[in-house]
Amino acid sequence: MTEEEVADPHTSTPPDRLTVAAHTIDGTHVLTPTGEIDHHTGETLRHALDAITTPGSRVVVDLHQVTFMDSSGINILIAAHRALTDTGGRLRLARPTHTVQRTLTIVGIDTVIDCHATLPQALDD
Repeated sequence: MTEEEVADPHTSTPPDRLTVAAHTIDGTHVLTPTGEIDHHTGETLRHALDAITTPGSRVVVDLHQVTFMDSSGINILIAAHRALTDTGGRLRLARPTHTVQRTLTIVGIDTVIDCHATLPQALDD
């Protein structure tokens, strides 16, 4: 398993910052954003997804440390899902916080992108 910090390495994330840790588990890229995903911070997640999106990539975004996500985050996830699906890859979401899960459910993204309660479930083929 390899791990790298894609964004700011601070352990405490101010509300206007987003960090994304990246590592690989059994060939699946796992991104763990920490903080809020909105129009000010979304590019950090987009860049992290772009950096690992290659044809056939398997990607899981572990949302357990995301405290807020607006439509910017939803759009980023939809774009990544489409890009990965078009090249034979896949995007899955794991462990959304209650607040984020509510957003995913309201907009219906959880019916488009596989969303799992645990990381092992999201990693399971």
